[in-house]
Amino acid sequence: MPKTLLQTVSGPVPANCPRASSAWTWRDHLGAIGVRLGFRRMRYSVPPGLHALGHPTPESPVFVSANYKLSFDHLRRALDGIDGWILALDTKGVNVWCAAGEGNFSTEELVRRVRDAKLDQAVSHRTLVLPQLAAPGVDAFAAAKESGFRVVYGPVYAADLPRFLANGQRATPDMRRIHFRWRERLAVAPLELVIHGRQALFAGLAIALLSGVAPFGYSWAQARSIGLCTFALWMATYLLAGLLGPWLLPWLPSRSFAFKGAVLGAGLAAAGLAAGQMPWPVLRMSAWALLVAAGASFLLLNFTGCTTFTSPSGVRREIRWALPLQAAFALAGLAAWTLAGWKGP
Repeated sequence: MPKTLLQTVSGPVPANCPRASSAWTWRDHLGAIGVRLGFRRMRYSVPPGLHALGHPTPESPVFVSANYKLSFDHLRRALDGIDGWILALDTKGVNVWCAAGEGNFSTEELVRRVRDAKLDQAVSHRTLVLPQLAAPGVDAFAAAKESGFRVVYGPVYAADLPRFLANGQRATPDMRRIHFRWRERLAVAPLELVIHGRQALFAGLAIALLSGVAPFGYSWAQARSIGLCTFALWMATYLLAGLLGPWLLPWLPSRSFAFKGAVLGAGLAAAGLAAGQMPWPVLRMSAWALLVAAGASFLLLNFTGCTTFTSPSGVRREIRWALPLQAAFALAGLAAWTLAGWKGP
């Protein structure tokens, strides 16, 4: 890092804070893809503290962000052509919204970082621009009283920051609106598939092994003939549920994510049986529908953590009734699947 000079309110000083550019490197792009797939998810971070974007001056705006690198990178890319300061809070490598809900993007952490960075000696103004989704964790009045810096909440999306600045640091109503369009929903879907992939794999193996139960005992030949096909169908259905669930989220019935997933699972189970032309008895087909509905319901229930359209209290209420039902459906499905093999064709 070159030791160029930065002009601050206390005079030119060595550039002892990290320098950031608005341009992404190939490493940034690979890192963004990797973290979307679960690689280094809790270790993808930048050092907390003050970062210089471009060539900031004492009059340049100060933007506050999480030290989760993907949040930091989206912020700096949105500020292309704008010189400013980025104050990264120590959110334990977690994004702004989740960190605010967990208490890591907090008033105390904001005040601590302002003081540690000696921000009052770096800039001539007393304004901090925070992301709107940080509001649940930061008391703007208390932060201003303790740090001496006024808190201004910027837009929901970093891409709107240039318009926000051009508008005198005032957000228009459309900048306050959270959209969560299908592209945004699908962007977080791969991570959910990776997180629950091991559970899906073990569940598929269990169903495949139980396929070998026969009237005369256990048949490895039957486990191979039915189990291998069932395992492939289960994993394909898991992948489809993880992608179609977020994509179809607004159109699936009910406000309950668990119920949405159950409806999707029932539809995927029927589609899979029809496409594969499975010569299964009614009991085995019913068992398959129960298992897929329970799995899809569980998968989509966990998707509540990816959207701002749910509240922590609402999620807790839904989990209390949904998890027991999902477990009951899964156990009933496994029992029916086993009984179907024991009864024979």
